[in-house]
Amino acid sequence: MRSLDSRPGPRPERSKGSWPHAAMVNRIRELERQLRRMARQVTEAAALLRLSRQAPKAVVGGRGRHHGPAVRARICSLVDEAVARGARIASACQLLGISVRTLQRWRQPWLAEDRRVGAHRPPANRLSEQERLQVLELLHAEPYRGLSPRQLVPRLADQGRYLASESTFYRLLRRERWCRLRTRARHSPEPPKHCWVAERPNQVWSWDISALKGPERGAFLYLYLVVDVFSRRIMGWSIHPEEAAGHASELILRACAENGVEPAGLVLHSDNGRPMRGAALLSTLRHLGIVASFSRPRVPDDNPFSEALFRTLKQRPSYPGQTFASLEEARAWVARFATWYNSEHLHSGIRFVTPDDRHFGREALVMARRRAIYGDAMRSAAARWTGPMRTWLPAGPVRLRAGRSDANPLFSWGARQPG
Repeated sequence: MRSLDSRPGPRPERSKGSWPHAAMVNRIRELERQLRRMARQVTEAAALLRLSRQAPKAVVGGRGRHHGPAVRARICSLVDEAVARGARIASACQLLGISVRTLQRWRQPWLAEDRRVGAHRPPANRLSEQERLQVLELLHAEPYRGLSPRQLVPRLADQGRYLASESTFYRLLRRERWCRLRTRARHSPEPPKHCWVAERPNQVWSWDISALKGPERGAFLYLYLVVDVFSRRIMGWSIHPEEAAGHASELILRACAENGVEPAGLVLHSDNGRPMRGAALLSTLRHLGIVASFSRPRVPDDNPFSEALFRTLKQRPSYPGQTFASLEEARAWVARFATWYNSEHLHSGIRFVTPDDRHFGREALVMARRRAIYGDAMRSAAARWTGPMRTWLPAGPVRLRAGRSDANPLFSWGARQPG
C-alpha cells in the first residue's frame, strides 16, 4: 500500500504567463483546420475540373428526361472517378445536372434501364392537314350529321369513297370534343341450350306492341310491329287505339300475304303480354301452322330484336317530341319510318347493310364492293395501313333465345345447342 506521504499534493497554480500560450495553440489548430479544408476544396475543384473536361457533353440534367442504359453507365463511371480523385458525390452530380437520389436509383440493377417509352413522334402514315379538314367537313355535312363512324364508314364505302379508317374518325371526334358520353354495354351472356337459329329470311319473326303518345292527355296509340329476325326487315305494322289479340291476328295474316310467305313452319316470337297470349291470336297461328314462341318467364330481354327496333324508332330525329296529333298522322309517320328503315338504314347487327339488302340476298354484292374499295385504298396508300384490311363479310346466322313454344322441344333446323 501507498503511504500517506506518497499521496499527491494540491495542484500548483498556473502562472498568469501561460494563458497567451493556450490561445496561440487554439489559433494554430484553427488555422490547420482551415488549411485542410482549403486543401480539400482545391482537390475537389481539380477533380471537378477534370470531370468537366472528360465529359463536356455529359450534362444530362432536366427533370423527366429519357436516359438510356449506356448514358446511365457512363454517368456512374464518371462520378466514381471524380469521387476517387477527391470530389464529393453531391458536387459531381450537381455538375452533371442530376440529383444524388437519381444516381442511387441508377445503380440498382433492376433500374439500370429506363422503362419509359420514347418520345411521341407523329406517325408517318398520319392524315395530312387537308385530309383532316376534309374528314371534319364531312362529319359536319348535313347528310352525315348525327351518324356515328360505324355508320358513316360503310356508307362511304357504298359510295366508292375511302377517306380514313373508322378508328381515325373516332380519334378526330375525340380530339375535337365532338363525341358524347356513351354507356358501356353489358357483356351478353352465353346463349342458352334452347334457342331458335335463323339461317335465312322468313324462318323466325319477332313481334311486339309499343305505346305512342296520342292526341289527348293520358291516351295512347299502340304500334303493332313484326320484324324478321334474320334480316331485321319490318315485315308488317299497324296502329290501333287499343291492345287486342284480334288486331295482332289481322297483322300476321296481312304480313304473310303481302310478303308472299308460306306461314306453315314459321316461328313467331313474342313476350308474355296479354295480347300475345290471346285466344284469337293463338287460334289464328294454329290454323296457319305458325309456331308460337314466347320469352322465358321474368326475363325482360328475351325479345331483343323488337325492343331494339322500337328504340331506333323513338330515337329518330323526326320522331315527334310531344304527341301525335291524330291516328292518321301516326300512321303516316310510321310508314315513312318503315320505308327508311328497310331500304336506307345501315343496321349494325348485320354488318351495316340495309335490311332489304340482307332479306333479298344482295348483301354479298355490297360486301364485295366494299372490299374492292378498301383494296384499292390499301394499294394506293400502303404506308397508312399498319394492320390487315377491315373484314367486309356477310353476317352469319342469328340466334334467338326462347322459353316456351308450341313446337316440339327439339327445335327444327338444329336449333337445339349441345350442352
